[in-house]
Amino acid sequence: MFKELNNLKSKNIILKKDLMNILHNLAKTISIQDMMLASVLLREEGKYVQAKYREDYLEIYIKYFIMRIKDVKEDKTDYNKEIDNKKDFSEAIILLNTQFYDKNFYPPGSEKFAVIYTIIGLYTTFILNEPIHPIGTPFPGSLKVTYKNGTYFCPVKDKQSETPQAVCKFCIAKQSEI
Repeated sequence: MFKELNNLKSKNIILKKDLMNILHNLAKTISIQDMMLASVLLREEGKYVQAKYREDYLEIYIKYFIMRIKDVKEDKTDYNKEIDNKKDFSEAIILLNTQFYDKNFYPPGSEKFAVIYTIIGLYTTFILNEPIHPIGTPFPGSLKVTYKNGTYFCPVKDKQSETPQAVCKFCIAKQSEI
């Protein structure tokens, strides 16, 4: 998977359709069972979310995870434009590759979860130009990811950008005013 992505990031011009081709082929390897196991892993991680936010968090994440893979599989759009930010794309590939092979990042037996995570992160950010966390994702303090006047805002963007393994570094959302 990362051999193709690394080859793509080394090109001078990176077309969305080339990335989409890789993501589409990867999505074909994800079964319903893989998505069900991903849902179980998300529920397991969700138990650490404050009770007040847990159900909204899980509903958004599980629906988002499953629906995005379905979206990738069914997306027939001809993406003829270049990827907007080649530097962010390269950094995203490096980060996702590091996470993929980090034995401590994903639980044992969750190889397909790692593939799903990679597909969704790249598809959402570099194909759809949307934030990693969907609009409405709740965060402590009754804060949520929002969309106003053509810009996505996240209440934890700046804080999470300091975390070495956070995908927030390449997320298109801007820090919301708190």
